[in-house]
Amino acid sequence: MSYNLIKPKNYFPLLDLQQTELGIKLVKDFFQHNLSSELRLRRITAPLFVKQGTGINDDLNGIERPVTFPIKEMNETKAEIVHSLAKWKRLALAQLGIESGFGIYTDMNALRPDEVFSNIHSIYVDQWDWEKVITNNDRTIAFLKKTVTSIYDILKRIEYSVYERFPQIKPILPEEITFFHSEELAKMYPSLTPRERETEAAKKHKAIFIIGIGAQLADGNKHDGRAPDYDDWSTIGENGLKGLNGDIVLWNTVLEQAFEISSMGIRVDKKALLEQLTIENANDRKELFWHKLLLNEQLPLSIGGGIGQSRTCMFFLRKAHIGEIQASIWPEDMIAECKKANIPILF
Repeated sequence: MSYNLIKPKNYFPLLDLQQTELGIKLVKDFFQHNLSSELRLRRITAPLFVKQGTGINDDLNGIERPVTFPIKEMNETKAEIVHSLAKWKRLALAQLGIESGFGIYTDMNALRPDEVFSNIHSIYVDQWDWEKVITNNDRTIAFLKKTVTSIYDILKRIEYSVYERFPQIKPILPEEITFFHSEELAKMYPSLTPRERETEAAKKHKAIFIIGIGAQLADGNKHDGRAPDYDDWSTIGENGLKGLNGDIVLWNTVLEQAFEISSMGIRVDKKALLEQLTIENANDRKELFWHKLLLNEQLPLSIGGGIGQSRTCMFFLRKAHIGEIQASIWPEDMIAECKKANIPILF
């Protein structure tokens, strides 16, 4: 057993299977409607795959292998199942001619076969991917925080909506989300790993946003990895600290751990892209289709992110395993262990 499975003591689902499906629809319908109106986003349809070698696919941490396949009618040209739509969305903004202050959102379905199974990780990924056109004056920590607060307000409204439908699920989110820079967490908890820092901060404050994911911290390490060509993690923000991006992390009372539901940020401009490609020894990407568009300033400035659909449902319906929300493929021994722990995962 190479995966990490948390089996909450005396776990009993608050909703049965049919109630869970009703709850999933409630959360998804409510969230996307409110996300659209709150951030002024138009829904569009997203691709399941993109052409290999264009630089459009999300590279995540740079080591995950995309699922690839040849296209017979295009001389065996290779295509890749998307990891996410972090860069594709910006291309869509340009193609659609979206004006500043408005944006797009879509249902993103991806395959990540290198994912390590756990209560919150599956090889199938579903999230709301969104992207919004901004101006150069918006490329600030203040604007990032304002956007995060808007999304957090939606989460609180979802929580109350779920409570109205299923009163056995009590609201637990705090009134406000607390902001930290990853460098601040490193100074607060110098002897802990980044994950342990997230745990301590989330446990204390219940809902946090960690700014500055991807750049090296003062101790030479990163809080977490980020590809160099979508989030801006190198620009100096507040108090001389790097990064215009971050993660929304909630305290999961079922699993008793920090629970990331969204990665988001202000995207790279030309200057930040050149700097981050150099830092990550990835200057060869400058010759790719997508990167050439950005370097030629043919893509709009933007802010965007991904919000896990199954994870969001998992949190608000108080589920112990993401497999209670989505059907996927799981190791046989994980299915057996979950059954013993009264965790009914779908497969």
